[in-house]
Amino acid sequence: MNAERMSKRPLPSPDDPLVGEFWEHCNREELRFQRCAECRTWRHLPRFACAECGSQRWTWEISSGRGRLHSWTITHQPLMRDFAEPVPYAVVVIEMEEGVRIVSGVRGLELSRLDLDLPVEVVFETVAEGVRFPFFRPRPD
Repeated sequence: MNAERMSKRPLPSPDDPLVGEFWEHCNREELRFQRCAECRTWRHLPRFACAECGSQRWTWEISSGRGRLHSWTITHQPLMRDFAEPVPYAVVVIEMEEGVRIVSGVRGLELSRLDLDLPVEVVFETVAEGVRFPFFRPRPD
């Protein structure tokens, strides 16, 4: 990825303690999700209380990094003038083995080969200095 495009990419803000912690894990190439310390329910997006039991106690647990393609949309025009991601590209929703869903992008797959329930695995990509994003690629099953 060229430096100019990297500098224009919208980046996560480390100011929010919950979201910041998620991105810190990604920067270490660890896909982690919150898990309730009481009822053991996984959750994503990060939040202070469990939707299942209301507990405000949780841990960040490592994900298997494996999931399946749940949904997607193809973007044919850049959404931001200063952020000219090569188009077309897919915005995907991945249902992880842990049961949570995450919005991301795909790597190593032609858009015409997107298919419901396609098995995928996480890969991390540097998108700016010190910032790594989780993307997904087809996994060999």
